Amino acid sequence: MPTTSGKLHVDPNRATPPTSLPRGPAHHNEENTMHIGIPQETRADETRVAATPETVKKYVAQGHQVTVQSGAGVAAAQPDEAYVAAGARIGTAAEALGAQIVLKVRSPDATELAQMRPGAVLVGMLDPFDDENTARLAAADISAFALEAAPRTTRAQSMDVLSSQANIAGYKAVMVAANHYQRFMPMLMTAAGTVKAARVLVLGAGVAGLQAIATAKRLGAVIEASDVRPAVKEQIESLGAKFLDVPFLTDEEREIAQGTGGYARPMPPDWMRRQTELVHERARQADIVITTALIPGRRAPTLLSEDTVRAMKPGSVVVDLAAAQGGNCPLTEADRVVVKHGITLVGHTNLPAMVAADASALYARNVLDFLKLIIDKDGGLAIHREDDIVAACLLCQAGQLARAPAATSTAK
Repeated sequence: MPTTSGKLHVDPNRATPPTSLPRGPAHHNEENTMHIGIPQETRADETRVAATPETVKKYVAQGHQVTVQSGAGVAAAQPDEAYVAAGARIGTAAEALGAQIVLKVRSPDATELAQMRPGAVLVGMLDPFDDENTARLAAADISAFALEAAPRTTRAQSMDVLSSQANIAGYKAVMVAANHYQRFMPMLMTAAGTVKAARVLVLGAGVAGLQAIATAKRLGAVIEASDVRPAVKEQIESLGAKFLDVPFLTDEEREIAQGTGGYARPMPPDWMRRQTELVHERARQADIVITTALIPGRRAPTLLSEDTVRAMKPGSVVVDLAAAQGGNCPLTEADRVVVKHGITLVGHTNLPAMVAADASALYARNVLDFLKLIIDKDGGLAIHREDDIVAACLLCQAGQLARAPAATSTAK
């Protein structure tokens, strides 16, 4: 039972039942410290949590009160008892959502938003290109920060949620592909004969693509990879894969291929045609194709046509990491695994959630480092909009939008 000091007395000879976790008052009155809430994610496919006992311990050490919704971390292998041991208190959804700073993985739904206090700070992956969602947050007087919008700079690397989660997606894409592929990945020489190594084609060599290459290589596959950016050729080859080069015929193609802010840009139609022809030829020889090409705020580019899928070997597997943005293959169906033309197409839209423990650990560290920018050394909230990372992530503050609507800013 809780003592008069509010701390939990734990009998070392038995586990603490969930009902004995400290609940205490929802808010504290100390000056210059914050009440941080960690609610459980409510989306059906979301198993991650925005803070782990590791990061909670650091928040508490800084003098902040942390309320974790009961069960918030269970799906990520973080039980309530671990949060209590780190100094948090276990509360209800309303208590966690009613904090001054609310940490989430995904944007709150209408029910969650209704439980948040006006003027609260929300930090998470809030989809900066969803204008309707941003308007809802502004109308609720929430100061919202979308971590996906952080600039691709050296200073922002420790807060780069896209990279930390894409790393996991690239790894899991290969594991999922291997599970659906009905043959071995490595070459095997046995008394019964030799089994050839699987041939893997990776389209897009960003963080997810490079991790997919590295993982497939460890499993013994033979790998080819393609990307619009010539600068990644060395990275691809250093991981043991062959780079599929589509030569640039004009200065315009060469300039566009450099990308903007670390992201790819839409390539000219003629270059896309030449890439499509090369991909078609190489995909016919592949056993597994993993597509990872995304353009922020836009529909994913088509890299694998239906004609190409039809030409692939029966039993081959396609894992489309762009399924949430329309897919790199028009046959992909979001959140479904389908078989078309004898090819298995995997359209999971949240692969990091399938590796919930490590995905949460990395994400929680990203969030911890971001909060250092908006909480001053005395423990108070300090949103400095002149900071380039803060400005890039800020969606709305004091009921006002902090940026032009995405539909306007991305129009060309």
